[in-house]
Amino acid sequence: MAAHRKPRPAFGAQAGRTAATLALAGAATATAFEGPAHADPRPTATQVRAQVDRLHREAEAATEKYNGAKEQADTARARIDALRDEAARRTERVNAGRDALGATAAAQYRAGALSPALQLALSSDPDRYLRGAALAERIGERQADTLAGLRGQRVAIDRLRAEAGDRFRELRGHEAELRRQKAAVQDRLAAAEKLLARLTAAERAAYEAATRARETGTAGSGPGGGAGAGADRAGRTGGGARTAPAGVGAPTSRAARAVSYAYGAIGKPYVWGATGPSGYDCSGLAQAAWRAAGVSLPRTTYSQINAGQRISRAQLAPGDLVFFYPGVSHVGIYVGDGRMIHAPRTGSTVRLASVDDMPWAGATRVA
Repeated sequence: MAAHRKPRPAFGAQAGRTAATLALAGAATATAFEGPAHADPRPTATQVRAQVDRLHREAEAATEKYNGAKEQADTARARIDALRDEAARRTERVNAGRDALGATAAAQYRAGALSPALQLALSSDPDRYLRGAALAERIGERQADTLAGLRGQRVAIDRLRAEAGDRFRELRGHEAELRRQKAAVQDRLAAAEKLLARLTAAERAAYEAATRARETGTAGSGPGGGAGAGADRAGRTGGGARTAPAGVGAPTSRAARAVSYAYGAIGKPYVWGATGPSGYDCSGLAQAAWRAAGVSLPRTTYSQINAGQRISRAQLAPGDLVFFYPGVSHVGIYVGDGRMIHAPRTGSTVRLASVDDMPWAGATRVA
């Protein structure tokens, strides 16, 4: 029986084959998972541009959310201050009324040792006493009214304090949102800067030149390209036309003032969250320009687009607000001839550009 059995392979040989198999499998797995990390190909300038543009758009969207949260926080803070001031004024009136009632009550206590009937009997001038008693009765009625009013004031003060507490909690929520959106903006901008740092000096210069051309409407030969030639010069020099050209054709005097303000802002830096006068983000520039024209606009792009009459591209006139991207995250001030003045992004300046260089979202005529 033993002679017919197949000989078992030696343990050492079997173990060697198993170890070899596992080693090969492990090597293949390691290659599959570690290969790209070792290669880690350097992105091309085109890839960097696409990623940086995306990060800047995300930063701008977060900036508008930051602006909205700040506007709500400022409103809540102003309401809290108003409620506290009103509560303080009412408290002063209550304290004054209470002191007056206390003084009257003390005087009545001192004069109340005799009953009214006995005081009448002992009075040398009964008619005079009766007149005084009638006056005292009227004073007592007024005191009762005053006391009721004081109680009502206390209820009102409690209500004001409760509302102030609600607004304070609301303010804390807005401040938390502010911190979240600020962190989102900073994260996107830091990520964009890290990507740009991977470019060579020549690639970085080419990227910046292409970005300026795109933002001023001089890239390629598409619509609006010719109109942006002067705009590109304005963007490059950081200055350009500082006053609106003659015959700007604004439909109203207010629109003309808004356009004139926008021209005066050309060359000033983009500063996210800023409304001027030394720097602006896109919606901050729109708000400041129309504020100079005597019109109060909301703070954010997604509110500004609803702040006037919606119009089509064919109806555009100088002073109209033009909006871009699906989330309505960017705005410019139309100045005619297919161009606008806008604050493009962090690292850039307020400049002229073509309205054809970004995805169209809509337009609004403010006034």
